[in-house]
Amino acid sequence: MQTLTIDWPDLPAGVGVLSTLRSGGVSAGPYGAGNAHGMAGALDAAVAATRDQVGGLNLGLHVGDDPAAVGQNRRLLLAHLPAEPAWLAQVHGTRVLDLSSEHDLLGPSEADASIASRPDRVCTIMSADCLPVLLADCRGTQVGAAHAGWRGLAQGVIEQTVAAMRASGADQLTAWLGPAIGPKAFEVGVEVRRAFAHLGPQAEAAFTPVPGKTDKFLADLAGLARIVLRQAGVTLVSGGQHCTVSDPTKFYSFRRDQVTGRMASLIWIR
Repeated sequence: MQTLTIDWPDLPAGVGVLSTLRSGGVSAGPYGAGNAHGMAGALDAAVAATRDQVGGLNLGLHVGDDPAAVGQNRRLLLAHLPAEPAWLAQVHGTRVLDLSSEHDLLGPSEADASIASRPDRVCTIMSADCLPVLLADCRGTQVGAAHAGWRGLAQGVIEQTVAAMRASGADQLTAWLGPAIGPKAFEVGVEVRRAFAHLGPQAEAAFTPVPGKTDKFLADLAGLARIVLRQAGVTLVSGGQHCTVSDPTKFYSFRRDQVTGRMASLIWIR
């Protein structure tokens, strides 16, 4: 299994993080590895698992991939974790699940963020262009993860996650922004720009007009998240430099491929 190198200088020593890439699993076809597209197509999933995982590490059961392959990919991931990931049914909303008190690991719950203060809970976000935001209390006592596509980001999923963590006792927070669609690839309409008007004039800099298109802009999703985090009092922010669309060898991208897999960004207390 292959993972992204996470540069997060403020990450507390007692917190673990992991962000998967698209390769290193057993999925084939559009869910396969970017640098070995289709290589596992003729291989049985069990056989592919013994061949240095030449296929894709798709972790999403809802995207049309072979459930057996996804199951094998999830088992490969679990070998690197202290517990089963808390898989959410993400709906581009703002609900935050407190894994320490209410989550049943037998099945996904409809939510777009989770927090935890127990070492046997793994906050997990799946993505393929939307922005995963991982959060940790600087003392290492609380962790959280938010699924910040533009809809959830505009509606307040990050603010809700930060508020939930502080309500559970978190103090100073640090954040890491995972791989997402980058500012040169995310073309949006005026409705998206209007959705962030409540952030004030500073949000205007996150939208660059597309030449020749009066109603189109290139949006900086990570830049908008930084504004939201700063307004929520989170000033220690790392990451945000990896564009899913522009690097097909490393990342799944729904905007680029439509039919594709899902990666995961995870955080837990050790």
